[in-house]
Amino acid sequence: MSTPAHDDPLSDAPLSADPLSRERSHLAASRSALRAMREDVESLDIADVTANWVNAAVLEKQIEDRIKALADLSETPLFFGRLDYLHAPGAEQAEGGEGELFYVGRRHVHDSDGDPMVIDWRAPVSQPFYRASKKDPQDIALRRRFGYTGGDLTAYEDEHLSDPAEAAVTSRLLQQEIERPRVGPMRDIVATIQPEQDEIVRAGLSGSVCVQGGPGTGKTAVGLHRVAYLLYAHRERLARTGTLVIGPNRSFLHYIEQVLPALGELAVRQATVDDLVAHVEVRGADEAATAVVKGDARMAEVLRRALYSHVAMPSEGIVVVRGSRRWRVPVYELEEIVRELLARDIRYGAAREALPQRIAHAVLVQMERAGEAPDDRVQNTVARNAAVRAAVKAVWPQVDPAKLVLRLLSDADFLAEHAEGVLDADEQKAVLWVRPARSVKSAGWSPADAVLIDEATDLVERTHSLGHVVLDEAQDLSPMQYRAVGRRCTTGSATVLGDLAQGTTPWATRSWSEALSHLGKGEAVVEELTAGFRVPTDVIAYASRLLPHIAPGLTPVASIRENPGFFEIRAADAGTAGVLAACRELLEREGSVGLIAADARVPELAAALEAAGIGHVGPGEETTPAIRLTLVPASLAKGLEYDYVVLDEPRAVVAGEPDERTGLRRLYVALTRAVSGLVVTHATGLPPQLG
Repeated sequence: MSTPAHDDPLSDAPLSADPLSRERSHLAASRSALRAMREDVESLDIADVTANWVNAAVLEKQIEDRIKALADLSETPLFFGRLDYLHAPGAEQAEGGEGELFYVGRRHVHDSDGDPMVIDWRAPVSQPFYRASKKDPQDIALRRRFGYTGGDLTAYEDEHLSDPAEAAVTSRLLQQEIERPRVGPMRDIVATIQPEQDEIVRAGLSGSVCVQGGPGTGKTAVGLHRVAYLLYAHRERLARTGTLVIGPNRSFLHYIEQVLPALGELAVRQATVDDLVAHVEVRGADEAATAVVKGDARMAEVLRRALYSHVAMPSEGIVVVRGSRRWRVPVYELEEIVRELLARDIRYGAAREALPQRIAHAVLVQMERAGEAPDDRVQNTVARNAAVRAAVKAVWPQVDPAKLVLRLLSDADFLAEHAEGVLDADEQKAVLWVRPARSVKSAGWSPADAVLIDEATDLVERTHSLGHVVLDEAQDLSPMQYRAVGRRCTTGSATVLGDLAQGTTPWATRSWSEALSHLGKGEAVVEELTAGFRVPTDVIAYASRLLPHIAPGLTPVASIRENPGFFEIRAADAGTAGVLAACRELLEREGSVGLIAADARVPELAAALEAAGIGHVGPGEETTPAIRLTLVPASLAKGLEYDYVVLDEPRAVVAGEPDERTGLRRLYVALTRAVSGLVVTHATGLPPQLG
C-alpha cells in the first residue's frame, strides 16, 4: 500500500516495533495479499460465461496462466526496495505536499480494497528506484534496499537522496546481490538494474536497439528484462503480434528460461535460429569455407534469380470458352500482365495466385464491352477455367523452395547461370555438393542449407512477422541468418545483443552497422555497455589483453566490482591431476563451478572426474546443492556464468578452432565466465597473446 512517506508502512504494525520488524510485517501482509489474489482467480467459475467449448478452453488457459503468474516463490523476495516520495507522484510539488511510499517488487500486489501493497518494477512510479541519484533525486526522499537470506528479509539499507548533508556511498546490499553465489539457471537482475541498463530496458517498442556489451555487463539480462517491460507497457499489442527470444543453442536457452517466468511473463517463445529455419532435417555439416559462402548475403540474389527463372513469357494467347461464346486474350496482353506482376516485386507465390485473376479480369473487360454484366462470381469461374490454369502452370509454375535449393547445390550449370557476376568460380565450387542428393528427403542438409531454404521460402511466401524479437549472442550469425531473423520482425522491432569480441564463427559479425543492415533494422540505435558487474577486475583485465588481436578498437570492460574475487594461473604436469585438484578446491566454496575445456579434451576430463568420484553435469543440465560442477565444452560456454571457473589448457581452446582469431575469441569467452574466481591450469604453456 502507499502511505505518507514518514509513517509506518502498515497501520496495524506496532509503532514501537523497529524498522526491520515493520518491514517484515509488510512482507508477511504482502504475501498474504498475493495468496488472496491467487485464490480469487482459482475460485472463478466460468460455467455460465462462455458461449462454447472453444471460448471455455481459451478462458481456462488464460486463468491457468494467471494462476502461474501469481505464484509466490518462497526463495524469491516479493519486494526488494522502497521509495519514499517527497510529494505524491504526478501531483504538483507544492511546499508541504504529502508524499507517499511505494514498495518495489517483481509484480504488482494489492490488498482486498485494491490498494497497492507492492508496485511492479516496470511501473513509471518505480523508475526512480533505478535512476534517482544524489545529483538527480527525482523527488525521492529515501531509497531503501532490502537484503534477504533465502526468502527471509534480514537487512535494509537507506539512501537519503534529498539530504545534501549525506554523502553518496556504494550500496553494500547491491554489491552483495550482484555477487551472490549462483547455482542452477540464470536469475533475474531486477533488484540490481543500473541506470544505463534501465534506459535500454525502458526504450520504446517502436524502435530497435542494439546492445554491444562485453562480458559481465549484463546485456543478456537487459534484453530479457526489456521483453518483460515491453509486455507490461504494450501487453495488448504484443499479445496479438507475439514476442520471441532467440539464443545460440539449447543449453543457453535452458540457462535463461526461468528469468521471464520469475517476472510473471509466461507467453514468450524461445528458440534458436536453427529452430526458426527447420524446414528440412539437418543431418550434415559444412566445411568452414563452404559455410561462409552459403551464409553470405549474396546468396539471396542467387536464390532470387534461380526462383524467377521459372517464369516464362507466354508464347501464345488463351481462348476461354463460356457457353457459346469464345473469349481470346492475345499473347501481347498476357505478356503485359506477366511483366507488370514482375515489376511489382511481390512474392512469387502471391504473384502466381494473382495471375489467373488478372487474366480473368481481361476476359471480363471483353464481356463488358460486348454488353454483358459479369460479376465477381464470373471472374472467379473464369480464373478456374482449364485454359487459364494451364497457361498459369506454363508461365508461372509452382516452385518448392527445398527443391530449388537442392538443384542449386547439385547442378553446376544451373548454379553458374544464376550466380554469374555474384559468386566467382571458386565460391561456386565451394557450395556445390560433391555427391548430389537424389531428393529433398535423402539430402544431407547442413544448418547453412536450411537457412537458404528459409530464404527461398520467404521469396515464395511472406514470413509471419512478430511484434518484438530479442536476438542474443548475435555476433555469431551469418548475414543470411540475420536475414532469417529479420523476416520474423519486418513489421515489429528488435533488441540485438552481442559482443564483437566474442564472435567465434568464421562468418562472425565485423560491425554492428553491417549486421543491422542485413537484419533490416539499419535505423537501430547502438548502445554500448562497458561497466562490468559480474567478472572480477583481475580476470577481465587479463582477458582484455586479447582485445587488440580479436577486436581492435573495442572499449575494454571496466569492472566496478568492489570484491576483487581471485585469479590464479597454475602450471601443471601433463594429465588431469592439476585440473581435478583445482575443481576439488573450488567445490569447497559456496556456489557453482564450471570446468571449461577444449571440446576435444572433454571426454578425457569426464572420465577423470568419474574416476575421482567428482559428480558433474553437462551444459543445460540442472545443478543441485550436491552436484555443483558443470563440465563445459568451450564451444558451448558462451552466455553461461559460474561463480568459479577452472579453465583447462588455453592453447588447446585456441587450437580447436579453424583459425587463430576465432580461437582467441573462443578463449576470451572462456576466460570471462567466472563471477567470483578463475583458475587457469596449463601444461603446454599459454598463448603468446596473453603476454
